[in-house]
Amino acid sequence: MRKSFGILALGALKGAQSFSPAVPAFSRHAPRANISLVQRSMFGSLFGGGGAAGQRIVYENLKGAANEMGKLALAGEIAEKSEKGFNIATFAGGCFWGLELAYQRVPGVVETAVGYSQGPEAEPTYGQVCSGSTGHTEAVQVYYDDTCSYEDLLNTFFERVDPTTVNGQGNDRGTQYRTGVYFHSDAQMEIAKARFELEGGNYRRPIASEMEKVGIFWPAEDYHQQYLEKGGRMGSSQSAEKGCKDQIRCYG
Repeated sequence: MRKSFGILALGALKGAQSFSPAVPAFSRHAPRANISLVQRSMFGSLFGGGGAAGQRIVYENLKGAANEMGKLALAGEIAEKSEKGFNIATFAGGCFWGLELAYQRVPGVVETAVGYSQGPEAEPTYGQVCSGSTGHTEAVQVYYDDTCSYEDLLNTFFERVDPTTVNGQGNDRGTQYRTGVYFHSDAQMEIAKARFELEGGNYRRPIASEMEKVGIFWPAEDYHQQYLEKGGRMGSSQSAEKGCKDQIRCYG
């Protein structure tokens, strides 16, 4: 249960003064998990299109929003609006499968895609990101219309995520599972800043979630898109119906 006498510590904004000197020490380039090259190649083979030497994601073959996001990434561009004029927001909350389904269920969210953000390397694959060597975090990018507010999306983030956990959520550990709110505009930044200040008083521990300007968002392999709705390898589809409150179950 959340506590009401916590310490406020906000993730620093790039290019701006930190909101608090109590920001926890943290490096997205911390020693990575002990994953061999063979294991990384196996990750790539299992999870659809990446990891082995010379293998890359063919962004042109991705569908829906992921295809559009791939075009932007290859051009080195970051957008506030989609091609159809929808607002864009980006969040990271541990494994991207469960967080994407949570956002699919939000009324006013018209499309989602999972991918890799906040890292310097271009065209990262699942296997590479899983190694913890690229600096990316698993993220979800959301297209939403004017019936949905940015505050609504932040509600989903804080309902789904423990923002005090450094570099992980649940059983998933590593810099690739760090959590964050990555804003696309000054308006989103101001709303996120106010919410972080509010949430800071709800926990015993300082907030560790990042809050910074979104970087290039590289969409993940098609295998990962809408993974839980499609049923994953277990073949057990989970509802993406708007307003659905069914428990989200993550599985490989």
